[in-house]
Amino acid sequence: MTAHTKTDTMNSQTKVQVRNICKGGSFVENVKLLECKNICKSFGDNHVLKGVNISLSKGEVSAIIGGNGAGKSTLMKIIMGIYKSDQGEIILENVSHKSLTPAVALSSGIYLVPQEPMLFKNMTVLENILIGLPGDANEQKNKLQTLIAKLKWSINLDRRADTLTIAEQQLVEILKGLIRNPKVLILDEPTSSLTFNETETLFELIEQLKRDGVGILYITHRLTEVFQIATDIIIMRDGIISLSGKTQDFTNDMLIQALLPDGANVGDLKNSKSERDIDRTLPPILNVENFSGNGFKDVSFKVYPGEILGLAGVVGAGRTELAETIFGKDEVLGGKVILGNIDITGKSTSEVINLGLNYVPEDRFKHGIFKISDLGMNITGASLQSVGKYFIDRKREKEMYEYFKRSFKIKSMDVSDEIGSLSGGNQQKVVIAKAIASMPKLLILDEPTRGIDAGARGDVYRIIQELKERGLAILMISSDMEEIVQLSDRAVTMYHGRLNAEFVGEDINQANLMSASFGVVKGEKVS
Repeated sequence: MTAHTKTDTMNSQTKVQVRNICKGGSFVENVKLLECKNICKSFGDNHVLKGVNISLSKGEVSAIIGGNGAGKSTLMKIIMGIYKSDQGEIILENVSHKSLTPAVALSSGIYLVPQEPMLFKNMTVLENILIGLPGDANEQKNKLQTLIAKLKWSINLDRRADTLTIAEQQLVEILKGLIRNPKVLILDEPTSSLTFNETETLFELIEQLKRDGVGILYITHRLTEVFQIATDIIIMRDGIISLSGKTQDFTNDMLIQALLPDGANVGDLKNSKSERDIDRTLPPILNVENFSGNGFKDVSFKVYPGEILGLAGVVGAGRTELAETIFGKDEVLGGKVILGNIDITGKSTSEVINLGLNYVPEDRFKHGIFKISDLGMNITGASLQSVGKYFIDRKREKEMYEYFKRSFKIKSMDVSDEIGSLSGGNQQKVVIAKAIASMPKLLILDEPTRGIDAGARGDVYRIIQELKERGLAILMISSDMEEIVQLSDRAVTMYHGRLNAEFVGEDINQANLMSASFGVVKGEKVS
């Protein structure tokens, strides 16, 4: 598979290499199964894809790598006909399509195995796999049983989907794709929940599919897998192809460099301060010990007074799941969490808040704001006891509003303004103000600047630094590596549900964080 941008540099990296593949003892001329030419897609002012060109031929496995927001998912949805591109065309076996529909994509032999399983919970495994598949049901069942036996996967076809583990659901989604004999198979993080043995058998099957002439788009965050199974590599960043070519031409360092922003080098963008003067002889504010939950396992770390601990990683690494479980929103499967000297493991969200921990969620629209309420209610929503036990003291509420409006520079007219009338940046300030109003000892910030403009981002950074200087302990989760570098006193990375590295001082740089987030650990491993 090849890919390129309009620049001469990218063109030189993406020359189409015509080759022959051997099938059934005879050579078959290389055939392009899929071409995407100059694909552009915007959502409002957000330009997600900026002229993407890729091609996939028979027997190729093209690994697509990119950080959060790179445009990978959007491109796949365009290929599947779920989204329509604003510009460009898709060519399927020499037939041009300005836009596809899901029906056309499926009938053309394109099948997407999603990262998040989408099964009908009240149906059996067999029913989920064969639904919509033409032909005799018994023949299809026999074909499926042969496939499962070949893969050596253990799965009961008569089980209801709602009884399956996440890993088992992922196996079912993969089987749904394989049974349909696709020409182009899109695998989106297919091994994220699989065991080592299941992964190995899947890779053996991929090798067979290559020999059979199937083209595979393989989306992954695991660089070791890329070098194991991919014939080609494509790096996506900020809606463009930043690097592409044959797998044998690249190293881990070259891929990491392509994932970094323009102009950034492996040694650039370091934390400007040496290890900051955090007194770690004091007892930690937060002590997480061998903590496990849905999406993460055996996580241990500490956060000290006045410290910002950055938690980096890609989507799906388990960061938000960890935060929500600490906050009491999800089930604890093992380990414990100590806040100060109090065990808060498994306590409810309201108990956790009262004991001194609050959480600013990633999605402020779903979980952070009361959409139809005024600013006063939104600011005091987590600290109602401070403004009246049974009846809200409007005077006190207004005082709190005025304080946060002034200190956080919230642009609003009055305490009675609906929060929906504010800009995204000012809404985010209100969400942080609500958390701070509860007087926490520790604050968890999950993607604190997502979806806000540069000016508002600077204001949020200032607020975070001021909170730190007041002695507040902060756990800051971010996919923005530059943000982690700029703000963190220490940084840890999460990879597939586990902490895999810790960085301090000048070792907190984008290259180290990016490498560890993709499973290539260059720093000190977290014990």
